[in-house]
Amino acid sequence: QVQLVESGGGLVQAGGSLRLSCAASGSAFSITSMGWYRQGPGKQRELVATITRDGSANYADSVKGRFTISRDNAKTTVYLQMNSLRPEDTAVYYCNRVVGPIPYGRWGQGTQVTVSS
Repeated sequence: QVQLVESGGGLVQAGGSLRLSCAASGSAFSITSMGWYRQGPGKQRELVATITRDGSANYADSVKGRFTISRDNAKTTVYLQMNSLRPEDTAVYYCNRVVGPIPYGRWGQGTQVTVSS
């Protein structure tokens, strides 16, 4: 069973930056596509970004040009660098394994990101 542990969230002013990390257990990480999702207050969980095992990334339109997803297979960790943060980016951020845009497996506890205006 793969376990996912997200970290790096916090409170930041609009225009600021944060770097989220998702540490994954399991030897299959290097061949698994990964994704970051978020769930804002009163909203459904939405896809933010995905990255394939070879590093090909895709982003939601709302974060293109501001967020960067990356991975370190040796550390079995996926990252989300978030720049130019906006109040509407406030959410709990989760990572998960994905097939295309579809997540599968157990969710981690998430990490809270709060952007103040």
